[in-house]
This record gives sequence, C-alpha cells and structure tokens, in this order.
Amino acid sequence: MASAAEQLAANFRFGSFFKAGDLRDRLLFTLGALLIYRLGTYVPLPGIDADAMADLFSQMSGGILGNLNLFAGGAVSRMSIFALSILPYISASIIMQLMQAVSPSLEAMKKEGESGRRKLNQYTRYLTVVLAMGQALGIAYGLESSTSASNPLVIDPGMFFRIQTVVTLAGGTVFLMWLGEQITSRGIGNGISLIIFTGIIAQMPRALGQILETVQQTDQALLSLLVVVVVIALVFFVVFIERSFRQIVVQYPKRVVGNRQTEGQTQYLPLKLNTVGVIPVIFASSLLIMPQTIVSFGVGVENEWLNVILSQMGRGQPGFIILFGALIMFFAFFYTAIVFNPNETAENLKKGGGYVPGVRPGKNTAIYLDYVLSRLTVVGAVYLAFVALLPEIWAGASSSALIFGGTSILIVVSVTIDTVQQIQSHMIAQQYESLLAKQRLRSGDKKDTPKKTRRRTRR
Repeated sequence: MASAAEQLAANFRFGSFFKAGDLRDRLLFTLGALLIYRLGTYVPLPGIDADAMADLFSQMSGGILGNLNLFAGGAVSRMSIFALSILPYISASIIMQLMQAVSPSLEAMKKEGESGRRKLNQYTRYLTVVLAMGQALGIAYGLESSTSASNPLVIDPGMFFRIQTVVTLAGGTVFLMWLGEQITSRGIGNGISLIIFTGIIAQMPRALGQILETVQQTDQALLSLLVVVVVIALVFFVVFIERSFRQIVVQYPKRVVGNRQTEGQTQYLPLKLNTVGVIPVIFASSLLIMPQTIVSFGVGVENEWLNVILSQMGRGQPGFIILFGALIMFFAFFYTAIVFNPNETAENLKKGGGYVPGVRPGKNTAIYLDYVLSRLTVVGAVYLAFVALLPEIWAGASSSALIFGGTSILIVVSVTIDTVQQIQSHMIAQQYESLLAKQRLRSGDKKDTPKKTRRRTRR
C-alpha cells in the first residue's frame, strides 16, 4: 500500500509548483548561481595565449587532464579562472575526515554538535585555500615550461605571472566553494555536487557532436551505436542500484501511554545498497586528478620518470585502473564508517523500545547491523568500481571511448535523484501546509455555524 507521501507525489500537478513560493525561490536561486558558474568558466586566465592553449590541449586532452576538464566544465581547455574547479575543496574535505579518524581532538570537536561542525568546516576552508594555492603554483610553473606547436603558452613568464596565476586560480576555487555553500543553504540540493554536475552536463553537446561526426563514417556507425546502447544501459543500472534497499525488520512491542495502550508495530530500517552514493568516486578522482595535472603540463620536460608516470596514468592504462579501483574501494568502506554508526543506531532502537526479531537489543544488535552493513558495502564498492572502471577498460581495449566516463554517469544520476527527492519533499510539505490551512478554515466554519442558526431562530 502506498504511503501518504507517495500518494501526494503521484498526484503532483505542475501548477502546484507556482504555488510553492519557497520552492520556486530556491530553484531560481540555484539556477542563477549555476549560471554565474558557467559564465566564469569562459573568463580566461590573464597572460595565457588562448590559441596556443587550445593547440596544446588538443594534443593532450585524454587521460587525467581530460577528466579534469570534464569536471571543470571545459574550464581547463580554455584555462579560465575556474580551471581548478572545486577539487581542492574536495581534497581538503578528504584530508579533514581522515584526520578526524586519527586525531582525538578533532574527533572530540566533531561530537560537540553544531559549534564543532562549524569549526571543522572553517578548518576545511583554510586547508582548501592552502591546497588551491599550492596547486595553482604548480600549474603556473607547468604553463611556463609548456609550449604548443608554434608558440609558448605564457605571453610574459616570470614572478608576476606566477603570483597572478596563484591569486586568480585560488580565488576562483574559494568563490566556487562559497557559491556551493550558498546553493546548499539557500537553494536546492548539494551545492558542491551541483557545480560538478553542471560542468559535466555542459560537455554533453560536444560529446553528442562527436558521436554524430563518428556516425557519418560508415565503418564506425555500428560501433557508435553500441557505445550509445552501453551508456543507456549503464544509466538504467545506476538508477536501479541507487534505489535499492535492504530492509531490516524492527519490532516495537505494546506500550501503555497514560490510560491508553498502543498496539505493537512493525517498522523497517532501510539500508541502501550503496550507502555513500557517489562520494567515493569523487574522492578517488580528485586525488588522482590534481597531481597528474601538474605532471601533464610537464610533458615537454625531458624527465624520464615523469613521462613513465604520465603514460601509466592515461585512460585504460593498468596503473590508472588499479589505483582508481583501489581508491574507490577504500573510500567506500571509509565513508560508510563515517555516515552510519551501528552502535549509535542500536542504542537509539533500544531507547525507543525497538528490537530486531531474533537479535538481542544493544551490543548484539550493533554487531548484527555491522554484519549486514559490511556485506552491503562490499556490494556497493564493487558496483561503484565496476561502473567507474568499465569505460576505462573499454577505452583501453578498443579504439573508441564511451560518451562519458563511469564517474560522470554516477555523478549525473546520483545528483539528479537527490535533487528530485528534495524537490518532492518541498512540494509534499507545501501540500501538507495547504491541507492543514483548509482544515483550519473548515473547523472555523463549523464553530461559527451554531451561532448563526441561534440568531435566526431568535428572529
């Protein structure tokens, strides 16, 4: 039987969107913020020869640098002020979460509640600035040492160029970090995820154009059609897994509240098959992208070991596949341990009088939940690694590439599902408020009716 929320969601009308003033304002704010981000990706970095940069990027657009350009919405190929995108902030979040697991002081700060969370967020922002400045300085040196087929990338290299590059790129990252936080608090969805989502979606017309251009070649038409079919199948597979749950039965016994006795209830504790969503893939990608981006700009430098690393970290290469898969598996288990605490969940069930049939409350329930969650995490981690690595293996085994990588498909589908769920939650809340307002009006009319009838009878 469908729940009340599902019934309301099934009876949505487009006109109800215009009645939800708060939801409309949030959506318009989100769209405006994302439009500002897209405009910023076309503002070039000062001191760069745009034509030389385009020539160089066309020669080295694959591998890690191509993935960075995809996440940045094409900002790397144009070397705009948002070329670093939001990835330094993601790297800083990874470092802070790892430090919380090993530092007692940070762990205690996390348990302080809202005040502790604000301090940790502030530390993450400071670390983001440090990482962005370090990465921007590395990119500045890489740009100075790189040349295209005809001209150098930097018009006037030197200390002034390095300083302005560091200030511009780090400032762009800080602005995007602030913009993402504003979207989260005043808009719809997770701001950081939506920025990455927008960058990926912005590359879709170019990817579709490449597909159409390939289809025009008679010998590649069938292969291009197969690529499209594989991408569509991946999307359906991701949606199916992201909506899959393992429901654990929770029984609540009969209770006496005052003079009333409540009947026993059976509820379910839903555990997602992929508890952490796309976070492990984003973390793994950010750790791989930034160091290799600096190495990529040093292609022309005569350094044998740098060229070996770059060749092994290209799309479809064994080094990239092994390291990427290992990082995804690690962050899947690591982040699951952060977002779900079996001991805390078992304690809350015990306080509420609930128990899992066949399992004693307390410690045994925590062990059981950890047992179930560990096996779900194995399946979820394998699923994430499979979807993220399938396009890379395809690119290494064939001469063609999928329209988007598995990472891009995971991010687009996951962010879309999360954003749609938040929109539905706001619309359901709006419908509940309207129903309550109508109920109050009806109850008010019923109270006024006896008074009117009495006056009429007296007359």
